[in-house]
Amino acid sequence: MDSPRGRIHLIAQGLEGEPLSDSMVSHVDRCLGCMACVTACPSGVRYDRLIEDTRAQVERRHPRSARDRMLRGAIFAVFPYPRRLRLLRGPLWAYQKTGLQKLVSRSGLLERLAPTLATLDALAPQLRGVPRPPPRVTAHGPRRAVVGMLTGCVQSAFFPDVNSATVRVLAAEGCDVVIPSGQGCCGALSVHNGRRAEAERFARRLIDTFERSGMDYFVVNAAGCGSSLKEYGELLADDPAYARRAAAFAARVRDLAELLVELGPVAERHPLPVTVAYHDACHLGHAQGVRTQPRALLRGIPGLEVREIAEAEICCGSAGVWNVLNPEPAAELGDRKAAAVLETGASVLVTANPGCLMQVASAVRRRGGAIALAHTAQVLDASIRGLGVAALTDRRG
Repeated sequence: MDSPRGRIHLIAQGLEGEPLSDSMVSHVDRCLGCMACVTACPSGVRYDRLIEDTRAQVERRHPRSARDRMLRGAIFAVFPYPRRLRLLRGPLWAYQKTGLQKLVSRSGLLERLAPTLATLDALAPQLRGVPRPPPRVTAHGPRRAVVGMLTGCVQSAFFPDVNSATVRVLAAEGCDVVIPSGQGCCGALSVHNGRRAEAERFARRLIDTFERSGMDYFVVNAAGCGSSLKEYGELLADDPAYARRAAAFAARVRDLAELLVELGPVAERHPLPVTVAYHDACHLGHAQGVRTQPRALLRGIPGLEVREIAEAEICCGSAGVWNVLNPEPAAELGDRKAAAVLETGASVLVTANPGCLMQVASAVRRRGGAIALAHTAQVLDASIRGLGVAALTDRRG
């Protein structure tokens, strides 16, 4: 029942009147939502739609335990709100810099007393102080496009350097970049976890924020967000005030790699003699079908070698907040992915999703391994600016 076919069978039973039992809900909750089954299915079954609709039913109709309600309530009171996440930076920075994090990790106390907190502790990236990008950045040279950019929730709070690199790359490639300061969550975490009404509110606000920006494209540098943004037309299809606007907005959404390949390169690439292992984030590869574009961009950098990771189609175990809700199986998947990454012998792991970066970094540390971590935008930025290999190899999880 934990296979896609098994879950579809359970979904069909629900449609025929079977109650949402604890057993049925557990099988639905255990789904990663990685969408690997969608790309693998020869019959074209839209399992992604089925699981999202079912999760919405679960959230509306199934009474969860008090502990589960508290955990999910805490997650969704913080994670989809960039300002609230940024408030955590100060305490987290102090926790890391004082050495307390290392002390807690060595003691193993947190894992025994609070596994969920232990998971969050292990996932926390090393913070870097990076100024927020201005509301508008002008293209270098002739303007080729006006681009609205999502700064994201986790991305803006814990990976601001990825956003800064994204802005620089877009500007170098001839794009004016529009970044309204009041933008919020795109709703991806909410819709993927059955919180549809919440996701709709976030979507309406984002459309209102960017609709009059004059943008030709809306660029996303986080795979899970891009997947949901491209489905705004479906999310708001029943809203008479937003249905048409949402569909028009979704048509402009592009992953960063997707847009850069679509426009074609104009900025000079300086050599980066380094080996990188490229990890396909599930919501980029499976959900959006964006696989060749990031690899093409990386291979366009002189001196850079791309190495493929074994079992590339298998999820790393992050899956939004799935690794927080299901820490043990998520750790098993993370260990499996980390082993495959380290076997490549590459110096840098490159991917396009903040959750994947945190998950794989945590698993690599758990195995006692070491590899530098970078977003695709950071590799391109290092090449365009001629920063050299050290700009990438100094980045650890």
